Amino acid sequence: MKSLFFLILSTVSLAHLATAQSAKAPQAKTANGIVEGVVEPSGIRSFKGVPFAQPPVGDLRWKEPQPVKNWQGVHKADKFGPRAMQRPIFGDMGFRSNGMSEDCLYLNVWTPAKSANEKLPVLVYFYGGGFVAGDGSESRYDGESMARKGIVALTVNYRLGVFGFFAHPDLTKESPNHSSGNYGYLDQAAALKWVKENIAAFGGDPNRVTIAGESAGSISVSALMVSPLSKGLFAGAIGESGSLLGGLPPTSLAKGEEVGAKFATEAAGANTLAELRAMPAEKLLEATAKPGVPWFTSTIDGYFFPKLPLEIFAAGEQAHVPLLVGWNSEEMNYRAVMGQEKPTPENYANALKKLYKEQADEVVKLYPGSTEAEILESATALASDRFLAYSTWKWADMQAKTGGGKPVYRYYYSRPRPAMTPAMGNAAPGLAGGVVKSTDASAVKVAPASGAVHSAEIEYAMGNLASNKVFAWTPDDYKVSEVMQNFFANFIKTGNPNGSGLPKWPAANMGNSVQYMHIDVNTRLETEKNRARYLFLDQSFGK
Repeated sequence: MKSLFFLILSTVSLAHLATAQSAKAPQAKTANGIVEGVVEPSGIRSFKGVPFAQPPVGDLRWKEPQPVKNWQGVHKADKFGPRAMQRPIFGDMGFRSNGMSEDCLYLNVWTPAKSANEKLPVLVYFYGGGFVAGDGSESRYDGESMARKGIVALTVNYRLGVFGFFAHPDLTKESPNHSSGNYGYLDQAAALKWVKENIAAFGGDPNRVTIAGESAGSISVSALMVSPLSKGLFAGAIGESGSLLGGLPPTSLAKGEEVGAKFATEAAGANTLAELRAMPAEKLLEATAKPGVPWFTSTIDGYFFPKLPLEIFAAGEQAHVPLLVGWNSEEMNYRAVMGQEKPTPENYANALKKLYKEQADEVVKLYPGSTEAEILESATALASDRFLAYSTWKWADMQAKTGGGKPVYRYYYSRPRPAMTPAMGNAAPGLAGGVVKSTDASAVKVAPASGAVHSAEIEYAMGNLASNKVFAWTPDDYKVSEVMQNFFANFIKTGNPNGSGLPKWPAANMGNSVQYMHIDVNTRLETEKNRARYLFLDQSFGK
Protein backbone atom coordinates (compact mmCIF):
# COMPACT_ATOMS: atom_id res chain seq x y z
CA MET A 1 0.00 0.00 0.00
CA LYS A 2 2.88 2.27 0.94
CA SER A 3 4.67 1.58 -2.36
CA LEU A 4 1.42 2.27 -4.26
CA PHE A 5 1.11 5.66 -2.50
CA PHE A 6 4.67 6.61 -3.50
CA LEU A 7 4.04 5.43 -7.07
CA ILE A 8 0.96 7.70 -7.32
CA LEU A 9 2.88 10.59 -5.74
CA SER A 10 5.81 10.21 -8.14
CA THR A 11 3.44 10.00 -11.13
CA VAL A 12 1.69 13.22 -10.08
CA SER A 13 5.07 14.90 -9.54
CA LEU A 14 6.26 13.88 -12.99
CA ALA A 15 3.05 15.24 -14.54
CA HIS A 16 3.55 18.54 -12.72
CA LEU A 17 7.16 18.63 -13.89
CA ALA A 18 6.15 18.00 -17.52
CA THR A 19 3.53 20.77 -17.30
CA ALA A 20 6.05 23.16 -15.77
CA GLN A 21 8.61 22.35 -18.46
CA SER A 22 6.11 22.87 -21.30
CA ALA A 23 5.08 26.22 -19.79
CA LYS A 24 8.67 27.29 -19.15
CA ALA A 25 9.40 30.72 -20.61
CA PRO A 26 11.47 30.41 -23.81
CA GLN A 27 14.90 32.00 -23.95
CA ALA A 28 17.21 33.03 -26.77
CA LYS A 29 20.87 33.97 -26.52
CA THR A 30 21.54 37.14 -28.53
CA ALA A 31 24.91 38.78 -29.09
CA ASN A 32 24.16 41.17 -26.21
CA GLY A 33 22.65 38.77 -23.68
CA ILE A 34 19.79 36.38 -22.98
CA VAL A 35 16.19 37.38 -23.69
CA GLU A 36 13.19 35.61 -22.25
CA GLY A 37 9.83 35.64 -24.00
CA VAL A 38 6.52 33.84 -23.60
CA VAL A 39 4.77 30.86 -25.17
CA GLU A 40 1.51 31.96 -26.79
CA PRO A 41 -1.57 29.70 -26.45
CA SER A 42 -0.94 28.59 -30.06
CA GLY A 43 2.50 27.29 -29.06
CA ILE A 44 4.29 30.09 -30.92
CA ARG A 45 7.12 31.67 -28.94
CA SER A 46 7.10 35.45 -28.82
CA PHE A 47 9.78 37.89 -27.71
CA LYS A 48 8.45 41.42 -27.42
CA GLY A 49 10.36 44.63 -26.75
CA VAL A 50 13.82 43.34 -27.67
CA PRO A 51 16.29 46.27 -27.93
CA PHE A 52 18.20 46.46 -31.22
CA ALA A 53 19.95 49.80 -30.56
CA GLN A 54 20.68 52.08 -27.63
CA PRO A 55 17.87 54.45 -26.61
CA PRO A 56 18.24 57.52 -28.90
CA VAL A 57 17.84 59.99 -26.04
CA GLY A 58 19.90 62.85 -24.62
CA ASP A 59 23.07 63.27 -26.65
CA LEU A 60 21.94 60.39 -28.91
CA ARG A 61 18.88 62.33 -30.12
CA TRP A 62 19.44 62.80 -33.89
CA LYS A 63 22.42 60.49 -34.03
CA GLU A 64 22.92 57.28 -35.97
CA PRO A 65 21.56 54.34 -33.94
CA GLN A 66 24.26 52.98 -31.64
CA PRO A 67 24.78 49.25 -30.95
CA VAL A 68 23.04 47.78 -27.92
CA LYS A 69 25.16 47.53 -24.78
CA ASN A 70 25.57 44.03 -23.36
CA TRP A 71 23.55 43.11 -20.27
CA GLN A 72 23.99 40.59 -17.48
CA GLY A 73 21.34 38.09 -16.50
CA VAL A 74 18.06 37.71 -18.39
CA HIS A 75 16.23 40.51 -20.23
CA LYS A 76 12.46 40.03 -19.96
CA ALA A 77 10.91 40.28 -23.42
CA ASP A 78 7.29 39.65 -22.50
CA LYS A 79 5.67 42.97 -23.48
CA PHE A 80 5.93 45.48 -26.31
CA GLY A 81 8.35 48.37 -25.84
CA PRO A 82 7.25 52.00 -26.09
CA ARG A 83 6.12 53.36 -29.45
CA ALA A 84 7.99 56.21 -31.13
CA MET A 85 7.02 59.81 -30.36
CA GLN A 86 3.96 60.73 -32.46
CA ARG A 87 0.74 62.68 -32.42
CA PRO A 88 -2.65 60.87 -32.64
CA ILE A 89 -3.16 61.41 -36.36
CA PHE A 90 -4.80 58.22 -37.61
CA GLY A 91 -7.77 56.69 -35.83
CA ASP A 92 -7.20 53.20 -37.23
CA MET A 93 -4.04 52.53 -35.21
CA GLY A 94 -4.57 50.25 -32.22
CA PHE A 95 -1.44 50.24 -30.09
CA ARG A 96 -0.47 47.57 -27.56
CA SER A 97 2.80 49.33 -26.78
CA ASN A 98 4.11 50.18 -23.33
CA GLY A 99 3.42 53.92 -23.64
CA MET A 100 5.19 56.41 -25.91
CA SER A 101 8.81 57.46 -25.61
CA GLU A 102 11.92 58.57 -27.47
CA ASP A 103 13.34 55.33 -26.10
CA CYS A 104 11.58 53.31 -28.81
CA LEU A 105 14.14 51.21 -30.68
CA TYR A 106 12.73 47.77 -29.99
CA LEU A 107 11.62 44.88 -32.17
CA ASN A 108 9.30 41.92 -31.68
CA VAL A 109 9.87 38.30 -32.72
CA TRP A 110 7.34 35.49 -33.20
CA THR A 111 8.89 32.10 -33.91
CA PRO A 112 7.59 28.55 -34.31
CA ALA A 113 11.12 27.19 -33.83
CA LYS A 114 11.76 24.92 -30.84
CA SER A 115 15.53 25.30 -31.12
CA ALA A 116 18.18 27.63 -32.49
CA ASN A 117 19.20 25.37 -35.38
CA GLU A 118 16.02 25.20 -37.48
CA LYS A 119 17.00 27.87 -40.07
CA LEU A 120 13.46 28.99 -40.88
CA PRO A 121 12.64 31.79 -43.36
CA VAL A 122 12.35 35.25 -41.80
CA LEU A 123 9.91 38.14 -42.35
CA VAL A 124 10.81 41.66 -41.14
CA TYR A 125 7.78 43.97 -41.35
CA PHE A 126 7.89 47.79 -41.22
CA TYR A 127 4.71 49.65 -40.25
CA GLY A 128 3.02 52.43 -42.19
CA GLY A 129 1.83 55.83 -41.02
CA GLY A 130 3.42 58.43 -43.27
CA PHE A 131 6.65 58.43 -41.21
CA VAL A 132 4.78 60.38 -38.52
CA ALA A 133 2.81 57.57 -36.82
CA GLY A 134 2.65 53.80 -36.38
CA ASP A 135 4.11 51.08 -34.19
CA GLY A 136 5.25 47.48 -34.30
CA SER A 137 2.70 46.57 -31.61
CA GLU A 138 -0.35 47.14 -33.84
CA SER A 139 -2.47 44.00 -34.03
CA ARG A 140 -2.75 44.14 -37.83
CA TYR A 141 1.01 43.54 -38.13
CA ASP A 142 1.15 40.81 -35.47
CA GLY A 143 3.51 38.03 -36.52
CA GLU A 144 1.90 35.07 -34.78
CA SER A 145 -0.24 34.03 -37.76
CA MET A 146 2.77 34.09 -40.10
CA ALA A 147 4.79 32.15 -37.52
CA ARG A 148 2.14 29.41 -37.59
CA LYS A 149 3.04 29.01 -41.28
CA GLY A 150 6.66 28.19 -40.43
CA ILE A 151 8.12 31.71 -40.60
CA VAL A 152 10.05 33.71 -38.01
CA ALA A 153 8.19 37.03 -38.13
CA LEU A 154 9.37 40.39 -36.79
CA THR A 155 8.00 43.91 -36.47
CA VAL A 156 10.44 46.78 -36.02
CA ASN A 157 10.09 50.24 -34.47
CA TYR A 158 11.83 53.27 -36.00
CA ARG A 159 11.96 56.97 -35.19
CA LEU A 160 9.25 59.18 -36.69
CA GLY A 161 8.61 62.80 -37.62
CA VAL A 162 11.00 65.38 -36.22
CA PHE A 163 12.83 62.67 -34.24
CA GLY A 164 13.39 60.50 -37.31
CA PHE A 165 13.78 62.90 -40.22
CA PHE A 166 15.12 66.20 -38.90
CA ALA A 167 18.11 67.59 -40.82
CA HIS A 168 20.20 70.53 -39.65
CA PRO A 169 23.57 72.01 -40.73
CA ASP A 170 25.04 71.43 -37.26
CA LEU A 171 23.88 67.81 -37.23
CA THR A 172 25.58 67.25 -40.58
CA LYS A 173 28.79 68.81 -39.22
CA GLU A 174 28.92 66.66 -36.10
CA SER A 175 28.05 63.41 -37.90
CA PRO A 176 31.02 61.13 -38.68
CA ASN A 177 29.20 60.40 -41.95
CA HIS A 178 28.42 64.07 -42.73
CA SER A 179 24.76 63.06 -42.77
CA SER A 180 21.52 64.23 -41.21
CA GLY A 181 17.80 63.70 -41.69
CA ASN A 182 17.57 59.92 -42.17
CA TYR A 183 17.49 58.57 -38.60
CA GLY A 184 14.29 56.57 -39.13
CA TYR A 185 15.80 54.80 -42.13
CA LEU A 186 19.07 54.28 -40.26
CA ASP A 187 17.07 52.60 -37.48
CA GLN A 188 15.61 50.18 -40.02
CA ALA A 189 19.05 49.35 -41.42
CA ALA A 190 20.34 48.83 -37.86
CA ALA A 191 17.44 46.46 -37.17
CA LEU A 192 18.32 44.43 -40.28
CA LYS A 193 21.93 44.24 -39.12
CA TRP A 194 20.68 43.00 -35.74
CA VAL A 195 18.58 40.37 -37.53
CA LYS A 196 21.61 39.21 -39.53
CA GLU A 197 23.61 38.76 -36.33
CA ASN A 198 20.93 37.39 -34.01
CA ILE A 199 18.00 35.76 -35.80
CA ALA A 200 19.63 32.30 -35.77
CA ALA A 201 19.15 32.30 -31.98
CA PHE A 202 15.39 32.35 -32.63
CA GLY A 203 15.52 29.55 -35.22
CA GLY A 204 15.71 31.87 -38.23
CA ASP A 205 18.00 31.75 -41.25
CA PRO A 206 19.94 35.05 -41.60
CA ASN A 207 20.33 34.34 -45.32
CA ARG A 208 16.56 33.98 -45.95
CA VAL A 209 15.24 37.34 -44.76
CA THR A 210 12.36 39.05 -46.59
CA ILE A 211 11.62 42.69 -45.78
CA ALA A 212 8.06 43.96 -46.13
CA GLY A 213 5.86 46.92 -45.30
CA GLU A 214 2.77 48.91 -46.21
CA SER A 215 2.55 52.62 -47.15
CA ALA A 216 5.49 54.30 -45.34
CA GLY A 217 6.67 50.76 -44.59
CA SER A 218 6.53 49.94 -48.31
CA ILE A 219 8.41 53.16 -49.12
CA SER A 220 10.94 52.03 -46.50
CA VAL A 221 11.41 48.69 -48.27
CA SER A 222 12.15 50.53 -51.53
CA ALA A 223 14.61 52.78 -49.64
CA LEU A 224 16.40 49.79 -48.10
CA MET A 225 16.72 48.33 -51.60
CA VAL A 226 18.84 51.29 -52.72
CA SER A 227 20.89 51.94 -49.58
CA PRO A 228 24.41 50.54 -49.32
CA LEU A 229 23.86 50.21 -45.54
CA SER A 230 21.39 47.35 -46.02
CA LYS A 231 23.25 45.60 -48.82
CA GLY A 232 23.27 41.83 -48.36
CA LEU A 233 20.95 41.96 -45.33
CA PHE A 234 17.84 40.60 -47.08
CA ALA A 235 17.00 38.13 -49.86
CA GLY A 236 13.52 39.28 -50.88
CA ALA A 237 11.20 42.30 -50.69
CA ILE A 238 7.44 42.89 -50.42
CA GLY A 239 5.89 46.33 -50.98
CA GLU A 240 2.25 47.16 -50.31
CA SER A 241 1.20 50.55 -51.71
CA GLY A 242 4.08 52.95 -52.18
CA SER A 243 7.71 53.52 -53.08
CA LEU A 244 10.07 56.48 -52.89
CA LEU A 245 10.09 56.58 -56.69
CA GLY A 246 7.27 59.12 -56.49
CA GLY A 247 5.98 58.70 -52.92
CA LEU A 248 7.64 60.85 -50.21
CA PRO A 249 10.99 60.91 -52.07
CA PRO A 250 14.09 62.26 -50.34
CA THR A 251 14.98 65.91 -50.77
CA SER A 252 18.46 67.40 -51.12
CA LEU A 253 20.50 67.61 -47.92
CA ALA A 254 20.73 71.39 -48.34
CA LYS A 255 16.94 71.70 -48.55
CA GLY A 256 16.48 69.41 -45.55
CA GLU A 257 18.96 71.46 -43.52
CA GLU A 258 17.17 74.67 -44.50
CA VAL A 259 13.80 73.31 -43.36
CA GLY A 260 15.33 71.98 -40.13
CA ALA A 261 17.11 75.24 -39.28
CA LYS A 262 13.89 77.20 -39.80
CA PHE A 263 11.93 74.79 -37.60
CA ALA A 264 14.54 74.98 -34.84
CA THR A 265 14.45 78.77 -34.50
CA GLU A 266 10.87 79.62 -35.46
CA ALA A 267 8.79 76.68 -34.20
CA ALA A 268 10.97 75.18 -31.44
CA GLY A 269 12.54 78.47 -30.32
CA ALA A 270 16.03 76.98 -30.04
CA ASN A 271 19.28 78.48 -31.36
CA THR A 272 21.67 75.60 -30.74
CA LEU A 273 21.71 71.81 -30.94
CA ALA A 274 22.33 71.71 -27.19
CA GLU A 275 19.08 73.61 -26.63
CA LEU A 276 17.21 71.32 -29.01
CA ARG A 277 18.55 68.20 -27.31
CA ALA A 278 17.71 69.57 -23.87
CA MET A 279 14.10 70.17 -24.88
CA PRO A 280 11.64 67.56 -23.53
CA ALA A 281 10.43 65.19 -26.27
CA GLU A 282 6.80 66.18 -25.63
CA LYS A 283 7.57 69.87 -26.16
CA LEU A 284 9.43 69.14 -29.39
CA LEU A 285 6.50 67.04 -30.60
CA GLU A 286 4.08 69.87 -29.76
CA ALA A 287 6.16 72.27 -31.87
CA THR A 288 5.54 70.12 -34.96
CA ALA A 289 1.80 70.80 -34.65
CA LYS A 290 2.20 74.55 -35.10
CA PRO A 291 0.80 76.12 -38.29
CA GLY A 292 3.21 76.12 -41.22
CA VAL A 293 5.53 73.43 -39.87
CA PRO A 294 6.45 71.19 -42.84
CA TRP A 295 6.48 67.42 -43.14
CA PHE A 296 9.99 66.28 -42.30
CA THR A 297 11.39 64.20 -45.14
CA SER A 298 14.47 62.10 -45.80
CA THR A 299 17.55 63.55 -47.48
CA ILE A 300 20.11 62.61 -50.12
CA ASP A 301 22.79 62.56 -47.44
CA GLY A 302 25.57 60.70 -49.24
CA TYR A 303 25.41 58.01 -46.57
CA PHE A 304 22.07 56.18 -46.43
CA PHE A 305 21.22 57.58 -49.87
CA PRO A 306 24.44 58.01 -51.89
CA LYS A 307 22.42 59.61 -54.72
CA LEU A 308 18.86 59.90 -56.01
CA PRO A 309 17.04 56.55 -55.67
CA LEU A 310 15.81 56.79 -59.28
CA GLU A 311 19.44 57.08 -60.44
CA ILE A 312 20.35 54.01 -58.40
CA PHE A 313 17.52 52.00 -59.98
CA ALA A 314 18.36 53.30 -63.46
CA ALA A 315 21.96 52.15 -63.02
CA GLY A 316 20.86 48.74 -61.69
CA GLU A 317 22.68 49.38 -58.40
CA GLN A 318 19.71 48.49 -56.18
CA ALA A 319 19.32 45.12 -54.45
CA HIS A 320 18.85 42.35 -57.00
CA VAL A 321 16.22 40.33 -55.13
CA PRO A 322 12.77 38.94 -55.95
CA LEU A 323 10.08 41.58 -55.45
CA LEU A 324 6.38 41.14 -54.71
CA VAL A 325 4.58 44.45 -54.99
CA GLY A 326 1.13 45.94 -55.54
CA TRP A 327 -1.54 48.43 -54.60
CA ASN A 328 -5.24 48.74 -53.77
CA SER A 329 -8.19 49.74 -55.94
CA GLU A 330 -9.08 52.82 -53.87
CA GLU A 331 -5.83 54.14 -52.45
CA MET A 332 -7.38 57.62 -52.38
CA ASN A 333 -10.95 58.93 -52.57
CA TYR A 334 -12.20 60.68 -55.72
CA ARG A 335 -12.59 63.89 -53.68
CA ALA A 336 -8.82 64.33 -53.91
CA VAL A 337 -9.45 65.25 -57.56
CA MET A 338 -12.97 66.66 -57.48
CA GLY A 339 -12.95 68.48 -54.15
CA GLN A 340 -16.52 69.21 -53.08
CA GLU A 341 -17.78 69.58 -56.67
CA LYS A 342 -20.45 67.25 -58.02
CA PRO A 343 -19.14 64.59 -60.44
CA THR A 344 -20.46 66.18 -63.65
CA PRO A 345 -18.49 66.20 -66.94
CA GLU A 346 -18.05 69.98 -66.72
CA ASN A 347 -16.77 69.90 -63.14
CA TYR A 348 -14.48 66.97 -63.92
CA ALA A 349 -13.01 68.81 -66.92
CA ASN A 350 -12.40 71.89 -64.77
CA ALA A 351 -10.74 69.79 -62.06
CA LEU A 352 -8.37 68.24 -64.61
CA LYS A 353 -7.53 71.70 -66.03
CA LYS A 354 -6.57 72.89 -62.55
CA LEU A 355 -4.32 69.87 -62.07
CA TYR A 356 -2.84 69.50 -65.55
CA LYS A 357 -3.51 72.76 -67.41
CA GLU A 358 -2.74 72.29 -71.13
CA GLN A 359 -2.36 68.51 -70.66
CA ALA A 360 -5.94 68.11 -69.39
CA ASP A 361 -7.21 66.86 -72.77
CA GLU A 362 -4.62 64.09 -72.72
CA VAL A 363 -5.57 63.14 -69.14
CA VAL A 364 -9.29 62.85 -69.91
CA LYS A 365 -8.49 60.33 -72.67
CA LEU A 366 -6.62 58.21 -70.11
CA TYR A 367 -9.17 58.77 -67.32
CA PRO A 368 -12.47 59.32 -69.22
CA GLY A 369 -15.45 61.04 -67.63
CA SER A 370 -18.65 61.35 -69.67
CA THR A 371 -21.08 60.02 -67.04
CA GLU A 372 -21.26 60.31 -63.26
CA ALA A 373 -20.36 56.64 -62.79
CA GLU A 374 -17.39 56.94 -65.17
CA ILE A 375 -16.21 60.13 -63.45
CA LEU A 376 -16.35 58.52 -60.01
CA GLU A 377 -14.34 55.56 -61.30
CA SER A 378 -11.78 57.68 -63.19
CA ALA A 379 -11.36 60.31 -60.47
CA THR A 380 -10.82 57.56 -57.91
CA ALA A 381 -8.25 55.89 -60.18
CA LEU A 382 -6.45 59.19 -60.83
CA ALA A 383 -6.44 60.14 -57.15
CA SER A 384 -5.11 56.67 -56.25
CA ASP A 385 -2.45 56.76 -58.96
CA ARG A 386 -1.27 60.22 -57.93
CA PHE A 387 -1.19 59.23 -54.25
CA LEU A 388 0.77 55.94 -54.23
CA ALA A 389 -0.22 53.59 -57.07
CA TYR A 390 2.01 55.26 -59.67
CA SER A 391 5.07 55.14 -57.40
CA THR A 392 4.43 51.43 -56.74
CA TRP A 393 4.10 50.78 -60.49
CA LYS A 394 7.35 52.67 -61.10
CA TRP A 395 9.15 50.52 -58.54
CA ALA A 396 7.94 47.30 -60.14
CA ASP A 397 8.74 48.59 -63.63
CA MET A 398 12.28 49.68 -62.73
CA GLN A 399 13.05 46.47 -60.84
CA ALA A 400 11.80 44.45 -63.80
CA LYS A 401 14.18 46.35 -66.10
CA THR A 402 17.33 46.64 -63.97
CA GLY A 403 16.96 44.13 -61.13
CA GLY A 404 19.36 41.58 -62.51
CA GLY A 405 16.65 39.36 -63.93
CA LYS A 406 15.10 38.63 -60.53
CA PRO A 407 11.33 38.01 -60.71
CA VAL A 408 8.84 40.80 -60.00
CA TYR A 409 5.36 39.69 -58.94
CA ARG A 410 2.67 42.37 -59.18
CA TYR A 411 -0.77 42.35 -57.57
CA TYR A 412 -3.88 44.54 -57.60
CA TYR A 413 -6.04 44.27 -54.49
CA SER A 414 -9.76 45.15 -54.71
CA ARG A 415 -11.60 43.45 -51.85
CA PRO A 416 -13.62 46.17 -50.03
CA ARG A 417 -13.83 45.85 -46.28
CA PRO A 418 -17.20 44.57 -45.01
CA ALA A 419 -19.64 46.59 -42.94
CA MET A 420 -18.52 47.82 -39.54
CA THR A 421 -19.71 46.06 -36.41
CA PRO A 422 -22.68 47.83 -34.73
CA ALA A 423 -20.41 49.28 -32.03
CA MET A 424 -18.46 51.21 -34.68
CA GLY A 425 -21.51 52.72 -36.37
CA ASN A 426 -20.58 56.34 -35.52
CA ALA A 427 -17.12 56.20 -37.01
CA ALA A 428 -16.09 57.54 -40.41
CA PRO A 429 -13.70 56.06 -42.98
CA GLY A 430 -10.34 57.77 -42.70
CA LEU A 431 -7.84 58.89 -45.30
CA ALA A 432 -5.39 56.44 -43.74
CA GLY A 433 -7.70 53.72 -44.98
CA GLY A 434 -8.92 52.79 -41.55
CA VAL A 435 -11.19 54.55 -39.11
CA VAL A 436 -11.06 58.14 -37.96
CA LYS A 437 -13.10 58.71 -34.81
CA SER A 438 -15.84 61.22 -35.42
CA THR A 439 -14.50 63.39 -32.60
CA ASP A 440 -11.00 63.45 -34.11
CA ALA A 441 -9.88 66.81 -35.50
CA SER A 442 -8.48 65.03 -38.54
CA ALA A 443 -11.88 63.58 -39.51
CA VAL A 444 -12.77 64.33 -43.12
CA LYS A 445 -16.17 63.84 -44.75
CA VAL A 446 -15.71 61.60 -47.74
CA ALA A 447 -18.00 59.36 -49.73
CA PRO A 448 -18.04 55.75 -48.47
CA ALA A 449 -15.41 53.55 -50.08
CA SER A 450 -16.58 51.20 -52.81
CA GLY A 451 -13.17 49.60 -53.34
CA ALA A 452 -10.21 48.53 -51.25
CA VAL A 453 -9.03 51.65 -49.44
CA HIS A 454 -5.45 52.43 -48.48
CA SER A 455 -4.16 49.93 -45.87
CA ALA A 456 -7.26 47.69 -46.17
CA GLU A 457 -5.20 44.66 -47.21
CA ILE A 458 -2.88 44.47 -44.20
CA GLU A 459 -4.99 42.20 -41.96
CA TYR A 460 -5.73 39.95 -44.94
CA ALA A 461 -2.07 39.62 -45.98
CA MET A 462 -0.83 38.99 -42.44
CA GLY A 463 -3.70 36.67 -41.43
CA ASN A 464 -4.97 38.99 -38.72
CA LEU A 465 -8.65 39.58 -39.54
CA ALA A 466 -9.87 38.14 -36.23
CA SER A 467 -7.91 40.67 -34.16
CA ASN A 468 -9.69 43.62 -35.83
CA LYS A 469 -13.06 43.99 -34.11
CA VAL A 470 -14.07 47.08 -36.13
CA PHE A 471 -15.37 45.14 -39.13
CA ALA A 472 -17.90 42.31 -39.40
CA TRP A 473 -15.71 39.86 -41.33
CA THR A 474 -17.49 37.30 -43.53
CA PRO A 475 -16.44 33.85 -44.82
CA ASP A 476 -15.48 35.57 -48.09
CA ASP A 477 -13.07 37.84 -46.21
CA TYR A 478 -11.39 34.84 -44.60
CA LYS A 479 -11.20 33.20 -48.04
CA VAL A 480 -9.42 36.26 -49.47
CA SER A 481 -7.10 36.38 -46.45
CA GLU A 482 -6.14 32.71 -46.79
CA VAL A 483 -5.22 33.17 -50.45
CA MET A 484 -3.30 36.41 -49.93
CA GLN A 485 -1.44 35.21 -46.83
CA ASN A 486 -0.45 31.98 -48.57
CA PHE A 487 0.89 33.97 -51.54
CA PHE A 488 2.96 36.06 -49.12
CA ALA A 489 4.11 33.08 -47.05
CA ASN A 490 5.23 31.15 -50.14
CA PHE A 491 7.16 34.18 -51.36
CA ILE A 492 8.87 34.60 -47.96
CA LYS A 493 9.87 30.94 -48.00
CA THR A 494 10.99 30.58 -51.62
CA GLY A 495 11.03 33.97 -53.37
CA ASN A 496 8.03 32.75 -55.38
CA PRO A 497 4.36 33.17 -54.32
CA ASN A 498 3.12 30.11 -56.21
CA GLY A 499 2.00 27.01 -54.38
CA SER A 500 -0.58 24.27 -54.09
CA GLY A 501 -4.21 25.37 -54.21
CA LEU A 502 -3.47 28.88 -55.47
CA PRO A 503 -4.00 30.51 -58.89
CA LYS A 504 -0.80 30.41 -60.96
CA TRP A 505 1.05 33.74 -60.67
CA PRO A 506 3.73 34.37 -63.31
CA ALA A 507 6.33 37.08 -62.78
CA ALA A 508 5.41 40.40 -64.39
CA ASN A 509 8.80 40.65 -66.08
CA MET A 510 8.65 37.24 -67.72
CA GLY A 511 6.97 37.18 -71.15
CA ASN A 512 5.68 39.67 -73.69
CA SER A 513 2.78 41.17 -71.68
CA VAL A 514 2.78 42.34 -68.06
CA GLN A 515 0.54 40.12 -65.97
CA TYR A 516 -0.55 40.67 -62.40
CA MET A 517 -2.64 38.90 -59.78
CA HIS A 518 -6.01 40.53 -59.11
CA ILE A 519 -6.72 39.62 -55.47
CA ASP A 520 -10.41 39.53 -54.51
CA VAL A 521 -13.02 36.87 -53.68
CA ASN A 522 -12.40 35.59 -57.20
CA THR A 523 -8.63 35.93 -57.32
CA ARG A 524 -7.39 35.71 -60.90
CA LEU A 525 -4.57 36.57 -63.26
CA GLU A 526 -5.05 39.67 -65.43
CA THR A 527 -3.03 41.49 -68.10
CA GLU A 528 -1.83 45.08 -67.72
CA LYS A 529 -4.24 47.52 -69.36
CA ASN A 530 -3.38 50.91 -67.85
CA ARG A 531 0.29 51.25 -68.73
CA ALA A 532 -0.42 54.42 -70.76
CA ARG A 533 -1.67 56.08 -67.56
CA TYR A 534 1.52 55.31 -65.69
CA LEU A 535 3.72 56.40 -68.58
CA PHE A 536 1.89 59.75 -68.64
CA LEU A 537 2.29 60.16 -64.88
CA ASP A 538 5.93 59.16 -65.28
CA GLN A 539 6.50 62.19 -67.52
CA SER A 540 4.49 64.37 -65.14
CA PHE A 541 6.47 63.31 -62.06
CA GLY A 542 9.70 63.61 -64.00
CA LYS A 543 9.01 67.29 -64.53
